[in-house]
Amino acid sequence: MLRTLTASALLALSLNGGALAQGPSPAAAVAASAAATASQAAPGVQSANIFEIRPDAGTNPNYAKQTNGERARVQPGNNAPMWHQVGAGVTGTSSLPASQAPEAGNLIQPFVQYPGSRLTNAGEAWRQARNRWIVPYGGALLLIVAGAIALFYWRKGMIMLHGAETGRKIERFTPFERAAHWANATAFVALALSGIVMAFGKFFLLPIIGSALFGWLTYALKNVHNFAGPLFAVSLVIVLLTFVKDNLPCKEDLSWMLKGGGMLSAQEVPSHRFNAGEKVVFWGGVFFLGLMVVASGLVLDKLLPGLVYERGTMQIANMVHGVATVLMMVLFMGHIYMGTVGMQGALDAMKTGYVDETWAKEHHALWHDDIQAGRIPAQRSAQAAAGRAVQV
Repeated sequence: MLRTLTASALLALSLNGGALAQGPSPAAAVAASAAATASQAAPGVQSANIFEIRPDAGTNPNYAKQTNGERARVQPGNNAPMWHQVGAGVTGTSSLPASQAPEAGNLIQPFVQYPGSRLTNAGEAWRQARNRWIVPYGGALLLIVAGAIALFYWRKGMIMLHGAETGRKIERFTPFERAAHWANATAFVALALSGIVMAFGKFFLLPIIGSALFGWLTYALKNVHNFAGPLFAVSLVIVLLTFVKDNLPCKEDLSWMLKGGGMLSAQEVPSHRFNAGEKVVFWGGVFFLGLMVVASGLVLDKLLPGLVYERGTMQIANMVHGVATVLMMVLFMGHIYMGTVGMQGALDAMKTGYVDETWAKEHHALWHDDIQAGRIPAQRSAQAAAGRAVQV
């Protein structure tokens, strides 16, 4: 007797393009059996967690041989034979054309045997991986990092300049660089906030605002997520191309890493325009994790041409997207902290494009030395060259 419908069943239905409409199957007998129960069966799926076996199932020798019609007369609503066929992978028809999805005629994913585990449905395996691993451990990691940053700020406070400002300004970021950064940062914040609510909101928001408002909010944020995704992808590529030259590794980065950037000492380790920590964020967060997040997101939006969008493909993309996004947010949390309340003058650099000579000397001494030696210009854009900044 059909009793419950699990979340994995809902995913299977949604990924398959809708509920199964009974129709011709490869075997005429299977088709006749399925069609006979179309008016009786409520939408549902088969898995080890869904069906309640009747008490007489073990004592009635003809139980397994009964057709839907026979069972409907003695047990109204019990359409187990049809669902056994569905679980075995019998192909029927659905509202989604088979030309658009190879699994269009299959209501649920077949049962599979993973190494070292019991026979299970692939959709249920995905659901367990998401709910038991990605969501709880990902949420815990975000909270741990946020707590560590708060503790560091409480103990260390903002990193202040040791020397007095000179009033002489150096252009650190051009208008184009700042526009690319802010576009990418805005899209990232929109994606991060909407993703956090969709993934973790049921734990901290749902009990407060109730199901009606939470449902409306998550639906709205889902659309924000979908529209901000392409903006993030485009701006990410622009950021990569814009800043890649100054983020190439150099020998001074090793010394910076070994000394932890001088974060726990009174003096910072000399670095070029970007230090080793910023380069880790660039290559690990922006490049590697960023491309993983964008690629998996495009798969989930079905925007990658030539890819076969089966349910298994979408489930793998979902897990990759979740893990990569959490790790990216962890890296960017540290980057956002240092660029705002963590360091005096850092936010002004991205807001106005300019930093004081003292700031450049204390935080990026090698970059300042190159400017003084004339190896790189102090004013990098046309506006700065026209007199908005004073050359050191």
